[in-house]
Order: sequence, then structure tokens, then C-alpha cells
Amino acid sequence: MLTEYRTLATAYSHGQWKYASLDAGRFCEVAYSIAEGALSGTYPAVAAKPPRFPDACKALEKMTPVQLGDHSLRVLIPRVLVGMYDVRNNRNVGHIGGDVVANHMDATLAFANARWVLAEFVRIFHGTTTQDAQAAVEALVQRRVPVIWEIDGQKRVLVPTMSAADKVLLLLHGEAGWVPVKTLSDWAKYGNHSQLRTKVLGPLADAMLIELDETRDVAHISPLGIKRVESELIKPA
Repeated sequence: MLTEYRTLATAYSHGQWKYASLDAGRFCEVAYSIAEGALSGTYPAVAAKPPRFPDACKALEKMTPVQLGDHSLRVLIPRVLVGMYDVRNNRNVGHIGGDVVANHMDATLAFANARWVLAEFVRIFHGTTTQDAQAAVEALVQRRVPVIWEIDGQKRVLVPTMSAADKVLLLLHGEAGWVPVKTLSDWAKYGNHSQLRTKVLGPLADAMLIELDETRDVAHISPLGIKRVESELIKPA
């Protein structure tokens, strides 16, 4: 399931809307197999698509739980999976002739639902809170950007002419959490940490593209920053 989720997330971060929606279908099949296994007490050796996916998901609601009886496993997750799968089958993603061509909106729906389903599994199987489960899922995937090269723990933006501000946004976009200013300075090869903080990070924070925590000396990309990276700095494949 983690493999399918990472594949979906990578396709989405690269702007590959069709592939993100296709990968969502594979994610649904694995998620169904896990939910059915948790309820019946017997997990399949390999995930597989049931003959009639919507009917199979609906049948989970009527199962008498043997192992886990969480309402989300029987009702909420299966209903979300049916919607995701329907987008995959009927929006010109998995088959020729769908009524709508694969697009950003559909891929966003699939990705958001996959994140929610995975977080629910984390919450149920690990007995944690919804907030902690969501944080765990966010930390699972680093957004991968083709122009970023990682070697021996260091990262480099492979566009020498790019501005320091755009380099910082790309680097933060690839991280799930807060990044120390010193680390950003090293990765961007800026040299002077203090000047990066005042001349680059400060203006980015003022523009609400990042959040800068001066007490801890760390930075985090904002939703506006993510939108700028994905609409202007990364070219969809």
C-alpha cells in the first residue's frame, strides 16, 4: 500500500494527472484487500481486484467483524474507495471514451482521498489520533522534483541560473516538514546563512510563500508556495 501511495504521490507532484488517477485505482484495490482482511481476519497473500468492485465494497458494510470492527473499515473507507475507483474508470483515465479527459481536479480528488484512507489505516491499526495519523502520512512522501539532485544527504537544484528564492521554494517543496535555515543555505549553495534568512527567506515569508520560525531557525513551505512551485516552477510531464 505504501508503494502504491508513493507512486500516486510522485505522479501527482510531477503533474502527471492521468497516471496519478490510474495509480489511484491500484491503491483502491490494495486498500480494499486490507479492509476486507481486517474484517474477516484473513489477509490475502497478494492484493487483488474483486470481480465487481462497487458491490464488493458495499458488502463490507454487512460483514460481522472478526478482527477489527471499526466503522471506518466497514463503511467510510469502502465508500471513499468506490468514488475513487469510479473516477478512474469513467473519466477517460483507465479506458478510452470516458466523458472527461484526465485533469488536475480529478487527480487532486484521488490524491486527497488516498491520503485520507491511508491516514485512517494508520489511525485504526496503530491506535493513534487523527492528527498524528495525518502527520505520519505527510511524512511518508517527499515530493520529488526532477531538477533536484540528492547525493550523500545533500541536495542541489540543477538550474544554476535560478534565483535563490525559487531554489528555496523547490527545496522546501520536496520536504514533508520544517527545514533548518542552515540546511537550506547549504543545499542552495548560498554561503551566508544570515543573508539567506534576511534577503531570501524574509521576503518569501512576507509573501506568505513560506513560514519562517525565527525562534527555531527553520522554514516550511506554505500552500501558496506549493501552488507557485507546481504551477510555475515544475512543468507537467
